[in-house]
This record gives sequence, structure tokens and C-alpha cells, in this order.
Amino acid sequence: MNEDFNSKWGHRIKFLRKQKCLTQQELANKIDKGLNFVGKIEVAFSKPSLDALIDIANTLELSVSDLTKFE
Repeated sequence: MNEDFNSKWGHRIKFLRKQKCLTQQELANKIDKGLNFVGKIEVAFSKPSLDALIDIANTLELSVSDLTKFE
């Protein structure tokens, strides 16, 4: 179940990033992280910290809870 949640979260971040027309590199630059950091989150290889999630949400102009709204 945890892997499923992380996978959904990663796909959601990727979807929202693309909606904002941002590349992984652009998102990484905006949150002051490396390209690998964003890539690993999007494929559920690693989990971001709460601070990183807040930075991602702010960059995507969303709340952290919006990132977890899966359909």
C-alpha cells in the first residue's frame, strides 16, 4: 500500500508539473534540488521530506493537500 501511495503521489507531481509546463530540471531549480531528486520522487524511488513537499506545492501554486488528491 505504501508503494502504491508513493507511486500515485509521484505521478500526481509529474502531472501537475507538466500542467505548469515545467521540466524536471526547472522544478528542481525552483526548489533548489537536483534533477535526480525530482526524478526519483516522480517514479516513487524516494520520498520527499515535508519541507520539500511544501516547496514543490508552492512552486506548483498548490497546497500540500492538493498534491495528495488522487482520482
